[in-house]
Parts: sequence; C-alpha cells; structure tokens
Amino acid sequence: MSPLRRTLAAVAALLTLTAATACGSDAEAAGQTTTLRYQGSVGQVTLPELAADLGYLGDVRLDWIGNVTGGPADIQATATGQSDFGGAFNGAIVKLVAAGAPITAVVSYYGSDAQTFQGYYVLQDSPVRGPRDLIGRKVGMNTLGAHAEAVLKTWLARGGLTPVEIARVELVALPPVNTEQSLRARQIDVAVLGGVIRDKAVVNGGVRTVFTDHELLGAFSAGVYVFRDDFLRRNPDTVRAFVGGVGRAIEWARTQPRETVVARLEQIIAKRGRNEDPALVRYWKSNGVAGRGGVITDREFSTWIDWLADAGELKGDRPKPGDVYTNDYNPFATGGGAQ
Repeated sequence: MSPLRRTLAAVAALLTLTAATACGSDAEAAGQTTTLRYQGSVGQVTLPELAADLGYLGDVRLDWIGNVTGGPADIQATATGQSDFGGAFNGAIVKLVAAGAPITAVVSYYGSDAQTFQGYYVLQDSPVRGPRDLIGRKVGMNTLGAHAEAVLKTWLARGGLTPVEIARVELVALPPVNTEQSLRARQIDVAVLGGVIRDKAVVNGGVRTVFTDHELLGAFSAGVYVFRDDFLRRNPDTVRAFVGGVGRAIEWARTQPRETVVARLEQIIAKRGRNEDPALVRYWKSNGVAGRGGVITDREFSTWIDWLADAGELKGDRPKPGDVYTNDYNPFATGGGAQ
C-alpha cells in the first residue's frame, strides 16, 4: 500500500472516531485545548518554537513529540491525529486535500526570496549545466512529492524535457543534514539545498548553482501550517492564538538585526536540551515568507494546483485555493497582529 493510501485509510479511521474524539476528556469537554503536539527539526528552530520563546503564543503551549525530516510526513501525522499541526510545501498540501484529507492551511511559514531559497547544486567540476544534462542522473532532496520535486520538474518541463525524459531523472530522498555530504562523496549528481544548510555548503566551497527556485519563480511563500478541520471547529481560539503568534514571530525575525535573531535561535536550541549542534542556525538569513504575518494568497496554491493537474497527479475536479486554506484565524489578514 502506498504512503498516501495508508494516510487516507488512517484518515478514514480518524473520521469514524470524530464524535468520540470531540468528547475527549472532562477537561476538553469544558473548554478548548491549549497544548499543541508537534514535530520539530534537528538543529533548527521552527517558527512556533520561536513564537513560544518570544511569549507570542499566550496560554498556548507546545508539546514536542519528536523530529521529522520532510513536510509530507509531517502533515500526514496531522491528518491522522498523531500531531495537532504540521507544515509542508503547498503542493503537498493540495495533493492531500484533493485526496480527501480533512485539513486546512492557516498560515505560511517558509518561502523563497533573494536571501533564503532552495538551490540545485553540483560539484564545481560537474558537467551538469542545463535541464537535459540531468537525464539519467541522481538528484538528492529532503523528501519526495514536495517542494524540491515540484520545482525541479517545473524547471525540467520549461527546459523542454518530455514526461518520459523527466521520468529518467532519478530522485533520491536524503536527510537534509546528509545531502551535502552525499554530493561531495559523488553518491548523487545534484543536491537540493535550502536555507542554512545551503549557506553552510556554499561556505565550505567546491559547489556551484545550476538554478534556484527564486530564479525560476520569484519571491513566494512555499509552505504552510495545517490543522485538522475537526480541531479547528473545536479549538478556534487556540488556533487563532497560534496563527497570530507565528505571524508575530515572522515579523519579529523580519525586523530584527540578523545577529539578534541568530542569538535567539541559539539560545532556544541550548535551552531545550536535545543534544543538538547549533551550527546550522548561525547561517540563518530570513524565513522567506512573502506575506505579512504569514497571510496566504491564492497564487501560492493556484500555481501548484495547475501544475499538479497538468501533470496528471490530481484525480477528479481540481480544488480551488479557497478549498485548501483560510486566513480567518490570522489577525494580520485584517491589518492587526502587530501588538
């Protein structure tokens, strides 16, 4: 059974238990939950973690249940009730919603801009220069079916490759912290590197860019946090506090000196005591979120809805952006959120 089919089967089981889940414990019956289970990332600080440390979440508390290496796995955990919220590339959100998962996107949390982007890197002596050079070669990325794959295939298609030729480009899933090493060991031909991991690889030298998502698509928000629809119905104030806090953290990081943000991220890693190396956050430059406070726009979903539909990866009617996300919980959508 495919990962998506397993996810949908679990979602179906979750839906049959919705009534029982809605009742929950006596405490839940008396009010909304104020504790949110989530998955983090090794050696990095998520925006909710930053928001919590800055005191922007109010009474909402985060409950870390482990780490995840890719967005699709994170939102699948949310869809099946293993976590309360998760984040992933917008195209992965579209595919899961189109397949029937009861989730809704509420706030953007990462994107690409001139400072922070995903690049497709090769070793300095690599013969890979353009799209056709990738046929028969291996491309390493953090997870399949998400941002890196969608951008790569968009670039290949715009470069004139046919679907058959694109299928001959081999995609390899690798943990982000191991991707640079795999490229230098020539286990892969191209490495997809983003954010602080990319900056660290560039500083180490010996690599060059083939293209970047920012060059291909311009500045855009690329990923969102989602909640299950039943959770939204039961806990609207909690979600509103979460979204507003994440939005404030986005703007705090956008307006502070870089050194201030990096110092705060290092302090968070040290305080949480997970035996992590803080080296990655020292390369932080921006979150890349386009909209103020993480406000979501139609374009950030319509781009990937159209691409997935044209690629034949959506079954049935293509969803509309408004079917996938809402800004109703985001105070920045109506000019607030700055306090």
